[in-house]
Amino acid sequence: MADMAKTILEKYQVRKSAKEKERFCSWLTETLHRAGYAPCVEEGRTCGVRCRNVVVGDPERAKVLLTAHYDTCAVLPFPNFITPRSLFWYVVYQGIVLLGFIVLLAGMSAVLRFLSAPAWVYRFFSHALLLVLLWWMLAGPANRHTANDNTSGVVTVLETALAMPEELRERVCFVFFDNEEKGTLGSAAFAKAHKAVRKSTPVLNFDCVGDGDSLQFIPSRKMRKDQKILLKAIEESYPQRGEKTVEVVRSMAIYPSDQMNFAYGVGICALRKSKIFGYYMNRIHTKRDTVLETENVELLCTGSVKLLQTLQEKEEIHAE
Repeated sequence: MADMAKTILEKYQVRKSAKEKERFCSWLTETLHRAGYAPCVEEGRTCGVRCRNVVVGDPERAKVLLTAHYDTCAVLPFPNFITPRSLFWYVVYQGIVLLGFIVLLAGMSAVLRFLSAPAWVYRFFSHALLLVLLWWMLAGPANRHTANDNTSGVVTVLETALAMPEELRERVCFVFFDNEEKGTLGSAAFAKAHKAVRKSTPVLNFDCVGDGDSLQFIPSRKMRKDQKILLKAIEESYPQRGEKTVEVVRSMAIYPSDQMNFAYGVGICALRKSKIFGYYMNRIHTKRDTVLETENVELLCTGSVKLLQTLQEKEEIHAE
């Protein structure tokens, strides 16, 4: 497992441009072919953006989808600070980022007033600044460090596929989504192409699972309401190891990732904890995203195989 993570980190860590994605997808499909799978690349478009999702298995027949996005983001001067279980701190942080933008605009306005520039010049530069910031976030220079976001999720799903016993492979579909960093466009294209899956199939989405001791499963509201048996099976399947804890979050929580495009989506992430912020994630989208704890990957891989076995056993008992 450590060797697989090392290979991706050394050779395919940056997956942002079309060429980088193509190179990685070729290696990924070849690796899966050697393991006895028949992966395919599904192409679709969302908001005019071309998306190439790598699909391993039959999503229409699968009992569960295990997913991760393989694209990587632009490097930003500030981290994407996420507090899934604290709306207060999430709003505060977004407010700080917005305040920084306002201060930047105010500084530009002061300079233009000092130069006696007309009002239309200020409007032009303020709009241009906004467009530059949006471009930077979506299409700016690639972050060269993506250990947690989302090399960790890619390694987890790939390792789970390689470890899955042959008798269980028809029960699961593995999907590597494109363009999550542009607004979950790849998973939206997949959901559009597979409407039945979008409405009724559980989707476990691994996104940023490599940096933190608290592994949290954050289900959609519909999932919490309708899939209590599955959530119980998740709790039974994923082991606790030393300082590593696993929790299915039953209360209101928001984790912005690909699972949000599916009715029965579960976002899976690794979080740290502080007395001030509660559970949080930092470092991603910056050059500090260098931590990928293989123990997290091993725990999630073992648990995912166990989950499929548990679901099969429950189905057999129910059939009797």
